[in-house]
Amino acid sequence: MFSGIVEEFATVVAIERDRENLHFTLRCSFVDELKIDQSVSHNGVCLTVVKLENGTYTVTAMKETLDRSNLGLLKVGDKVNVERSMLMNGRLDGHIVQGHVDQTAKCTEVRNADGSYYFHFVYESTPEMRHRGYLTVDKGSVTVNGVSLTVCTPTDNSFEVAIIPYTFEHTNFCEIKVGTMVNLEFDIIGKYIAGICKVV
Repeated sequence: MFSGIVEEFATVVAIERDRENLHFTLRCSFVDELKIDQSVSHNGVCLTVVKLENGTYTVTAMKETLDRSNLGLLKVGDKVNVERSMLMNGRLDGHIVQGHVDQTAKCTEVRNADGSYYFHFVYESTPEMRHRGYLTVDKGSVTVNGVSLTVCTPTDNSFEVAIIPYTFEHTNFCEIKVGTMVNLEFDIIGKYIAGICKVV
């Protein structure tokens, strides 16, 4: 479990294909604190550390993960938002994030708000997906590339988020532009409510 408060971005230093899997090797400041089998969020995707070597660590993404996320688009040199799993005795500064990305969205607009920024995203939406809780609500929570954010001006298939300078500079939002694909995880509480409403 994560909070959506990104610690930093890691840099992809190698990518290796193994049948339908991709092994990503990355470098970040807390590599020496990692352990094999530890969970780390990468652009919002929970992946397991499988190797530690020469100041880098390696994680593996399988086909299901690659189909639902933007990880398959990564290249060597790209920046990836990373967060280690949440300590249960810590403050929940973001919201409850599982690290289970639901789908991707495309950035369709970036607006400068006199120092801060508004990003507009569009995603695939069908009645069945909305019934599963794949939706956003005004002032609700959504996770974009692993960042816990507050929803603005939602529609059935789009929403905006406001990004302050600190978040812009310390996450890969600084590299998102029109056309960039990002990972979405919708609010788990909303998904449970949607599931209950379908049953009753």
